Amino acid sequence: MDMDLVLAVLSRWIHVGTAIVLVGGTSFMKFVLGPVLQGQSPELVQAIRNRWKKFVHGGIALLILSGFFNYIRSMPMHKGDGLYHGLIGTKIILAFVVFFFASALVGRSAGTQKFRDNSGKWTAVVLLLSSLIIAMSGVLKVRDNEKAKVAVSSPASESAPKE
Repeated sequence: MDMDLVLAVLSRWIHVGTAIVLVGGTSFMKFVLGPVLQGQSPELVQAIRNRWKKFVHGGIALLILSGFFNYIRSMPMHKGDGLYHGLIGTKIILAFVVFFFASALVGRSAGTQKFRDNSGKWTAVVLLLSSLIIAMSGVLKVRDNEKAKVAVSSPASESAPKE
């Protein structure tokens, strides 16, 4: 089996799987756990935040590593493709904004306390930005699949002998 293919598939699984866990976990925190924690002891809230922090920090690391690998791997296929570069650049910038807010929400720094004090609002911002990132990813993936179909049905492939 081709090692490049194995690495590409593994990196994609890691990237998509990590995004699923983090966005799903954030949705759970916002819509299920958050309302239940209203009025609960600060110690309980902090214990949950400390547990979730490990997933957030580990997930951010996996997303950065797998995203960088995927980006480097895909660049040769998109030379001169302005729309691709615009979307992927926007996606990367939004991802780092999400990483900041997610880290602030699980952090302990006094400088980011205002995010934790209004965690419902900032969790909603994280979910909105994450949804935009997912939407852009979907556009890029479908667009790449359409470009591949066009390449396969090009005149060069039509002149090949059929069996």
